[in-house]
Amino acid sequence: MSNSADSPTEPARRGTWRPVRLLTAAVFALAGLIFVTSFNTAKGTNIRTDDSLLRLSDLVRERSDKNAELEESTAAVRDEVDALARRDDGSSEAEDARLGALEKAAGTTEVSGDGITVTLNDAPPDARAAPGYPEPQANDLVIHQQDLQAVVNALWQGGAEGIQVMDQRLISTSAVRCVGNTLILQGRVYSPPYKVTAVGDTGKLRKALASSPAVQNYQLYVKAYGLGWKVEEKGAMTLPGYTGTVDLRYARPAAQD
Repeated sequence: MSNSADSPTEPARRGTWRPVRLLTAAVFALAGLIFVTSFNTAKGTNIRTDDSLLRLSDLVRERSDKNAELEESTAAVRDEVDALARRDDGSSEAEDARLGALEKAAGTTEVSGDGITVTLNDAPPDARAAPGYPEPQANDLVIHQQDLQAVVNALWQGGAEGIQVMDQRLISTSAVRCVGNTLILQGRVYSPPYKVTAVGDTGKLRKALASSPAVQNYQLYVKAYGLGWKVEEKGAMTLPGYTGTVDLRYARPAAQD
């Protein structure tokens, strides 16, 4: 009792030292657990690499190529079905004409006429800002989904009879989507430059592009940072009909003027 009274700080020191020692042991134990877990996860590989991302990219490309093959196969079967239907349907000439008009409006048959091609591309890797503009951010130098949508919408507004993005015909259910700097369209993947082709009155198509506020906004980035933009008249051309599957189950044609 006298010893404890003579050294009142002794228990306090021991009371603070023991939890620190236990905490240190716990930290080492946790570190060991992390190392073991990391080893089991990596299985001897370098988990700092982006090999998994590369494998995912390869898988996306592989599926895109597979979808293209399936589209070709589907198109061949559809042609056979259509040929049999035309031979055995017993419809009148008026009914056939109406069906043909509906197929044209749906984009499932080819369309011919004068046309233009619009090409959009990312800025060069060494792009710098033009005088009077701020230095670009990463997003300023690449094509975005809204840029492609702006072009497609303007061409429809200009009276396009048919539009093709890259090598695919657009229909009412087509969705132009970008993930990163790649375009995903109807199950297939594309990289820039992106080409949008339209058949119609080329004068009206050009005018619609020039008057579109969204396209005008894109033109500012073309001027400031060197994004790619080219409009070419192609003369007489033919766009193939859409050959993929159609998810739409019911539709009614809009009234035409």
